[in-house]
Amino acid sequence: MAATGLGARGAAVELLTGVLADRVALDDLARRPGFLALDPADRARAQRLALLVLRNLTRADTVLKPHLRRAPPPRVQAILRLGAVEICAEGAAPHGAVNAAVALARAGGRKTEGFAGLVNAVLRKVADTGPAAWSGLPVQQLPGWLRGRLMSAWGKQAVQAMEAAHAAGAPVDLTPKDGDAVGLAAATGGAALPTGSVRLAAGATVSALPGYDAGAFWVQDAAAALPARALHVRPGDRVLDLCAAPGGKTLQLAAAGAAVTALDISGPRMARLEENLARCGLAARTVVADLLDWAPGDGFDAVLLDAPCSATGTIRRHPDLPHLRDPATLKEVFALQATLVDRAVACVRPGGRLVIATCSLLPEEGEGLLAGALARHGGLAPDPAALDLPGVEPGWHAPDGGLRIRPDFWAGRGGIDGFFIAALRKS
Repeated sequence: MAATGLGARGAAVELLTGVLADRVALDDLARRPGFLALDPADRARAQRLALLVLRNLTRADTVLKPHLRRAPPPRVQAILRLGAVEICAEGAAPHGAVNAAVALARAGGRKTEGFAGLVNAVLRKVADTGPAAWSGLPVQQLPGWLRGRLMSAWGKQAVQAMEAAHAAGAPVDLTPKDGDAVGLAAATGGAALPTGSVRLAAGATVSALPGYDAGAFWVQDAAAALPARALHVRPGDRVLDLCAAPGGKTLQLAAAGAAVTALDISGPRMARLEENLARCGLAARTVVADLLDWAPGDGFDAVLLDAPCSATGTIRRHPDLPHLRDPATLKEVFALQATLVDRAVACVRPGGRLVIATCSLLPEEGEGLLAGALARHGGLAPDPAALDLPGVEPGWHAPDGGLRIRPDFWAGRGGIDGFFIAALRKS
């Protein structure tokens, strides 16, 4: 990542350009050496600013458009969007925000320095009219390819509620190692959620919380914590966690006393899982392999497959995702998921349990995935009783026996990631 000498704002522009022009995931950009070389406070602020802009692109473009004859180059556009969001959404002092944006343009070399005057003039006009109009502008809509699919599945009102949840962003949830959500909430200043997770107050620094170094908890959205709970593992159960990294579900299963084998195709992601195991004082056998080629040996008592998917249920915390996904590849993703389910079924011993989960809002990656599995495997049967978990609301239960969770649920608590979860038994 190029050094701009302008700290967090310059890094935010780099992140935005990487996502919107180069179609690189924000998490990948944040792991590049140039970004990691920044001061930690600048890194945190840069990511926060980039996320805020991505959640408000439509609003930013609406207040910028009257003052632009044509779309500027991507990096200049990122500078303008950042300035507009700082002024209109954050309430930053216009003088400081405009001056910083102009400095960014001048520091950007031939690609941006000639636009410094434009940046100055446009953002001064935005400062005059934008803040008053901002709150009345509609929230960011999903891209057409995804919005249309979700409208067909869930209806206009539900999709609008999801978009509002995406615009609001996502709080940080913790899973307590000992299962004591009330105690962890008291220790961290968070709130215990009905499902057993703890939701932190805004602005909390996870690594500074009491119990972090001792491994008393790990970060995991409340919805992502449900699939492992739906397995109902007992001490000594042989459990296979597929597509396991970065490891939240592995940690849950190990903390419950299971003998866990965690498998993932990514070596770097598995290294993160092993770091999390070490911090939390938990043990699991880790395997870096492709499930399509891996031979499991004897069947497992329980298998958890958190299948790779479109991740459309996590847009509220990853607003870069709509700009990265290619709808033309969805059929390939659906086919891979079906193949992975078949491999997961083969890993379950007779009489064993299987949980399939995806963090997707698309029915093809949830309800359709479950229907296909049942059609191909006569020995599988839904186990809806396994999904009667503490805190799970009646409206989350889908007619097919799975759980369908949407980001607009729990609106009064700050939302929850979108997930589909199915529990099955093998005869």
